[in-house]
Amino acid sequence: MPVPYWRLSSFYFFYFATLGSFLPFWSLYLRQVGFAADQIGELTALMVATKIVAPNCWGWLADKTGRNLGLIRLTSLLAVVSFAAFAYRSDFRWYAAVTILFSFFWNATLPQFEAATLFHLKAEPQRYSRIRLWGSIGFITAVLGIGRFVDAFSIAYLPLIIAGLMILNWLTALITPEAAPRHASRSGDAGLWRVLRRPEVLAFLLVYLLLQAAHGPYYVFYSVYLQQHGYSASATGLLWASGVAAEVLIFVAMRPLLKWMGPRGLLLASIVLSVVRWMLIADAVDSLALTVVAQLLHAATFGVAHVVAMQLLFQYFGETHQAKGQALYSSVSFGVGGMLGSLYSGYFWALLGGRLVYIIAALICCLALLAAYLGVARESRPRIG
Repeated sequence: MPVPYWRLSSFYFFYFATLGSFLPFWSLYLRQVGFAADQIGELTALMVATKIVAPNCWGWLADKTGRNLGLIRLTSLLAVVSFAAFAYRSDFRWYAAVTILFSFFWNATLPQFEAATLFHLKAEPQRYSRIRLWGSIGFITAVLGIGRFVDAFSIAYLPLIIAGLMILNWLTALITPEAAPRHASRSGDAGLWRVLRRPEVLAFLLVYLLLQAAHGPYYVFYSVYLQQHGYSASATGLLWASGVAAEVLIFVAMRPLLKWMGPRGLLLASIVLSVVRWMLIADAVDSLALTVVAQLLHAATFGVAHVVAMQLLFQYFGETHQAKGQALYSSVSFGVGGMLGSLYSGYFWALLGGRLVYIIAALICCLALLAAYLGVARESRPRIG
């Protein structure tokens, strides 16, 4: 069966276009609604905290039923319906409750689609980056368009834009075909718990938890930080887009890079560049040129690190446990790591200021570098291509 390239790519496009509406602008919208910095941090933490539970619940069900796409269609629809409840009231408790409900469905979608994509690609996981890059293009399209829209009109329309993109995401899921695993993989025979007890798998999960915790101030407060230093909404959107544009280019180049450096070398390099990036944001935000450089490093801090994660997950969990492996990766990194990052950035932002919060992020990446050097992918290099 041929790979449904454009249907898979379209799902990534609309999913990350929705994310491109959230990440740069949702904190600005929450601030306009009237929430303080610590409340914005808490609401963001609630959104990412559901990644600890939701992907595992849905991942277990997907592996049991073998119906990844059926569950994706269901959770995408329920995410749209629950998101609409934000329009009912605007007090903190209501927003917190709706955030938990909406995020439980929204955060279940991507890990299962990642598994479905790898099932379609079968023995060629190195082709993943050529499909995933369309998610980055969707993100760029959203941040550029919404930045200009907010400057011209009002951020009050943001929930309507997000809801429309989520509906398109659901419609794309409806036309994407199911792909069943072959149930013939290296990690399947070992059993899930034996896979999880391997030291390199534990080190892998720790590294990605720390990397996502370091990204917390960026995802929650980067737009606020830029606004505090005099950047307009359009300029903010352009800066977000420049980072993701660099990510698209690195996705295109990942196959030769994987052959040249291997997953371990690329991961170590990406973490070193993460330290550089957060320090630039901390100390060079008033320089447009250095701020652009910091954004271009998103290609390494997220793009390279994420593609390496997909390679290692395919190696560690194979096809038999791929949905659960993707769910666990999402729960530990984007869930626990993202929640911790949102919380410390929210609590420390008013207390210490943005500069020191980004320095803390750089120090967290130093811990991730140590863990990666000691434990990740040391025993063997996954076969690429």
